[in-house]
Amino acid sequence: MLKGGKVGLRARHEDDIPILRAELYDDVVNSSRADSRPWRPITPGSDDARLVVDDTEQGNVPFSVVELDGGTLLGTATLWGIDLHNRSAHIGLGLLPSSRGKGYGTDVVAVLCHYGFVVRGLQRLQIETLSDNAAMLRSAERNGFVREGVLRSSAWVLGEFMDEVLLGLLVQDWKPDSKG
Repeated sequence: MLKGGKVGLRARHEDDIPILRAELYDDVVNSSRADSRPWRPITPGSDDARLVVDDTEQGNVPFSVVELDGGTLLGTATLWGIDLHNRSAHIGLGLLPSSRGKGYGTDVVAVLCHYGFVVRGLQRLQIETLSDNAAMLRSAERNGFVREGVLRSSAWVLGEFMDEVLLGLLVQDWKPDSKG
């Protein structure tokens, strides 16, 4: 398990899947804001590619986020789009509704940075998030990410186009203690 100040990132357990599905992905609004694909219902008991881990997939590393004190499941975190040639990747996370607003997001981003830069030896990490996602913007910037641009009207979310903010962090600019 990778450990931060408040959270741990561990392998996805089978019993995490029903909780993550019910609290993150069955919520149409939340799921539509978090995923670039259109929301659709998943048949109960079927494999859900968003949640079931394929250990042979090298470009996507999904984690379950747990509280260090007690091991409570808090959400998901992913290092995705790993590009070994350019030594870059993207960061994504989703916290359960009951886990939001408690500082966990900043800690998750910090642990994903450690994983990307130290464990994987990457040069650059990137985040794209909706322009009104204040919590993600705050978590990213507290970890040293810099706003690099706005992708205007790049996301179709529940009947409207929304802007996305592009943030980046280079290994030489990363400060492991910059959580804020």
